[in-house]
Amino acid sequence: MADRFDVIEVGERGRRRWVGPAVVVALLLIPVVSLLISRDPEPAPPVGPTSEPIRSLTKIDSAPNILTVRPAAKGGEEVMDVVFPHGVRAEVRYPAELGLAAMGSRPFQGIWIDGQYRQLSAPYNGEFEVTAGGRPIRNYAPNVTLWPPRAGSGYYGQVLLFAFGRWRLAMYDRGQGLRFEQRVAVARGLQGRETKDGYLVLSARAPVRLAGPGETVQGQPLGPQLWFGGGAGEMVALVPTPGCGKKAGIPRVIEGRGRPTGSVCRGDVLVAVTGPQSFRKRALAGIRITLK
Repeated sequence: MADRFDVIEVGERGRRRWVGPAVVVALLLIPVVSLLISRDPEPAPPVGPTSEPIRSLTKIDSAPNILTVRPAAKGGEEVMDVVFPHGVRAEVRYPAELGLAAMGSRPFQGIWIDGQYRQLSAPYNGEFEVTAGGRPIRNYAPNVTLWPPRAGSGYYGQVLLFAFGRWRLAMYDRGQGLRFEQRVAVARGLQGRETKDGYLVLSARAPVRLAGPGETVQGQPLGPQLWFGGGAGEMVALVPTPGCGKKAGIPRVIEGRGRPTGSVCRGDVLVAVTGPQSFRKRALAGIRITLK
């Protein structure tokens, strides 16, 4: 019988006498080890987020996260219909040489959760700006993943990445991060839908609230916006602002780029621009907006 275990003893002839008992002990331990391994892990939080990656959010995709529409030509102007993230439509008219539609637009929306505000923006270069082709820390919903901060992100912390159809929105933690329960509430309480022409419209349920037009934090507009352009080029922000002439503030995405800026109110919409002087002049003088 001992010959059955010779393969275990290759090179160790002097230890044959205790191989049999050792094997018996090992066989007795197998059920115990199996029992320990088969024990259920600690139950997951009842809210349901998992650490299983969402495939559609882990692939490398650096396509611009913008919407480009075909405007109508009217004389020397172009006209396009836009939809802001809170669902309000508007007609935008501008000099054709400005090329606003060709710059592409993307949504911005501030939100409130338990008295804390956060910003939802569409990274210009898509999800790759957040993921760098890596894997998420965890999932909070089928369309929401948590990512570590990118190198050099300064005081920005972890990032929630939302997928609404073709759109990717990022919410960066700043200062004290949101609690686990707050992140779950945001992931589950925020919804997005695409209009037939490709614009993203957002909605939320308590305890999450979308910032309304005209709301500000430290002088910065937090309500719905549309951003045109980005990257290293010129940029235009259209910001619905009731009573615009009295309380309009230039969005940080415009004034924080280290380039000359300008702004003007067109009714209840602020037009904020950055770029070369010639571009700023054409944009501020030529863009007209009619809310519908």
